[in-house]
Parts: sequence; structure tokens; C-alpha cells
Amino acid sequence: MLRTLLLAASALTLLAVPAAAQNKVKIGFIATMSGPAGAIGKDMEDGFRLGIEHAGGKLGGLEPEVIIGDDQLKPEVGVQLVDKMLNRDKVDMVAGIVFSNVMMAAYKPIVDSKTFLVSTNAGPSPIAGAQCSPYYFSTSWQNDQAHEAMGKYMQDKGYKKAYLMAPNYQAGKDALEGVKRYFKGQVVGEVYTTVNQPDYSAEIAQAAASGADALYVFYPGGMGINFVKQYAQAGLKSKLPLHSAFTVDTTTLPAQGDAALGLLGTAFWTDGLDNPVNKKFVDDFVKKHNRVPSTYAAQSYDGALLINAALTQTKGNLADKDALRAAFKKADFKSVRGNFRFNTNQHPIQNFYLFEVVKRPDGKLGTGFKATVFTDHADAYAKDCPMK
Repeated sequence: MLRTLLLAASALTLLAVPAAAQNKVKIGFIATMSGPAGAIGKDMEDGFRLGIEHAGGKLGGLEPEVIIGDDQLKPEVGVQLVDKMLNRDKVDMVAGIVFSNVMMAAYKPIVDSKTFLVSTNAGPSPIAGAQCSPYYFSTSWQNDQAHEAMGKYMQDKGYKKAYLMAPNYQAGKDALEGVKRYFKGQVVGEVYTTVNQPDYSAEIAQAAASGADALYVFYPGGMGINFVKQYAQAGLKSKLPLHSAFTVDTTTLPAQGDAALGLLGTAFWTDGLDNPVNKKFVDDFVKKHNRVPSTYAAQSYDGALLINAALTQTKGNLADKDALRAAFKKADFKSVRGNFRFNTNQHPIQNFYLFEVVKRPDGKLGTGFKATVFTDHADAYAKDCPMK
């Protein structure tokens, strides 16, 4: 009798394991959490967790377990984290990833394992084009797009000569390609600097002497803090207008201070975008963290809402990959940017806006809406993606 009872208990325990597993979704969240760009990763994590909170604390009825990994802005560390998350932690999907050099290293092992990857920042051109995958979705943008918007603004504004600067990695190259796709004036200088370079005084002096009537830079995180301060200290704010994307945002503005006031940027989102989802997101983020969220937080918040929408549609079924992919593609959620829809390469088709750095009513620096540059803007690489 005792042996029979023990065998029965053992069988029930074995049966209970998959049932318990179905009540949880494991998400590996990879971001740059340390070093000069650590504020970006922190904002992404905080936005993602607020999205889960606004989804009711669960994702499609499943208890979320978010495993954070710091890639340290090192591609080899990103690959190590992927291996750990897939093989030891047994995650159901991966999200996050700030920098494109990390994404290019981590991407293939994730999608080759048929694990869904939701990028909440990096959007390198090869992945948007010929290397696209049914297991990859983005809630941010393709790298070129925000830079294309500023290139168009500079062209429409009538600038004739531009000096361009970016860090020397995939996103930096995509950025300047994006500017040049729409700015048709003369590029009098195109400079690629070392990633995380702290001093730009030599390059700033070269830009000032170049004869350019506009300066364009892409310097996210700590790079942007240093560049904007040095640009202002050089006395160029009134002499050589600065244009950028991801250089002045709410991860950098507290440190940049008044040196950033009045500077222009382009993005798919600003903290002042007028829709109910965005208002709740911004208000609750400020209450929770006492700082204004950035685009990184906004697109990570949307990443959580996308996962929630997909798992809700599939009733929490993680095993049926085809059904889950169809649910991801449907993107049945309300975004901080308003309506949300995917292109065939599973990057968003979306508006892009011009903003100016302003002081908010609460005294904090923020990004004030100025104009819509692109409406329903698709990236340039979707045509190269074989998916339909």
C-alpha cells in the first residue's frame, strides 16, 4: 500500500511540473547596465517593468520572471549572456539590447534557437533587411530612421553644408547613412570616433573650421553628455547649429543641464506626445522614479505591452511558435506612440517628430514637440527582407 501511494505521489509530482511551468514566462532582458551608457539600460529596465505593472502584473495571464543581464557594451559578453539564458535559465524569450554591436553578436544564436527576440532599442540595418527573422520583433525603430528625419529637417531648413559625427560601430554608420539619405547638401566632414571616447575637443575644433552651416551628431549615453558640454563650452551654440538623435534625451539631460537647452532632436516619441497611454506612462514613471522617461523607457514599456498582447491572444501558450508569431505580428495593444503596426520585416511603421529641449512645468528638462517630420515612415531595408 505504501509503495503504491509513493508511486502515485511521484506520478502526480511529475504531472505537476509542466502545469506549473505554463503559469510562468521567463524573459531574459539584456541591456548595458554599467559604464557611461548604464543610464540607458536602467531606463529600459524601468520602462519594461512599468509595462508589466500596467498590464496587471502578469503577461497574458502568466507570472513574469525577468532575468536581467548586463552586457557591459561588449559583444562577447552579450553572447555569453545569451548562452546562459538559453541553456541554463531556459528563458522563453529575450528582450532589450541597447547597442547594435551587441545585437549583431547576440542575434543569430537567439533566432537560430527559435527563441523570440523583442528588441527594445537596437535596430541594425542587416537585421531589418536580408538577415530578418520570423523570431525577431522591434518596438523601437530601425537605426537609420530617426537620423533620416533630422536629415530631412536639415534639407527642408535650407542648410547647404553639414559636418557629421558618430561613434565607429554599426549604429553610428547607420545613423550617418540615414542623414545622408535625405540631406542633399554638401557633407564637408564625416568623422567616426571611438566608442565611449570622452574628449571631442579636436573634432569640435575641426567642425568649427570646416565651413559647415550645420553640425549633426549621434552620441548616446555618456558620449552625448561629454559632447554637448564640450560643444557649449566651445561657444558654438550661436555659431554652428547642432542637430542630433539620441544625443539629447532624458537619460543625458540631467547631466547636460542648460548646455542642452534649445537643442533639437528627432525621435518617434517625446514625453509630451498627447495620447492617454503616453500620459499615464509618463506620469506614473515620474511618480515612481522621480525622473522623466526617455525613448528607451518608452519603447521598452511598449515591448512589455507587445508581449502581454501576444500571450493574451495565445492564452499563455508558449509552445505553439506559429500562433505566438502571428499574435506578435498583430500587435494588438495601444502604444505610447498611439496606434502601432509592423512592417513585413517586423519593425514598426511610425511617425517621427522634431523636438526641442525645454524646461517642463516641474522644472525638469524634457523634449518638447515642435513638428511632425515623417508620417507612417517605413525603413529603407524592409524591401530586402524575404518575409511577407
